[in-house]
Amino acid sequence: MSDLRDEIRGDVAVTEMNPSVDPQEVVRGMASVIDPELGLDVVSLGLVYEVHVVGGDVTVIMTLTTPGCPLHGIISADASEKVGALPGVDSVDVQLVWDPAWTPDMISEEGRSKLFWL
Repeated sequence: MSDLRDEIRGDVAVTEMNPSVDPQEVVRGMASVIDPELGLDVVSLGLVYEVHVVGGDVTVIMTLTTPGCPLHGIISADASEKVGALPGVDSVDVQLVWDPAWTPDMISEEGRSKLFWL
């Protein structure tokens, strides 16, 4: 029988079942995705809500700073590319959600130290 595990890693909820890639590696891969307008990675910004890994199939549930963000296609494509390049990943599905809405309070302490306006 499959071993389904749920946990929180940092501020990202992780679900895994017989993973062929470590979900923490997925989170690290997402940390290399930079929001071009803010110059900070999407994990530090608090934009990544969940990572689900089932075998080699990865789903990332994330948001953007605003629903009308003109860079949504670029950020989603970069996330798919970075996570898809990880060993053991067969497929990547990046899903954008708007609930809960992102607020600057979601930025990590490390991220806050890098942004001059907070």
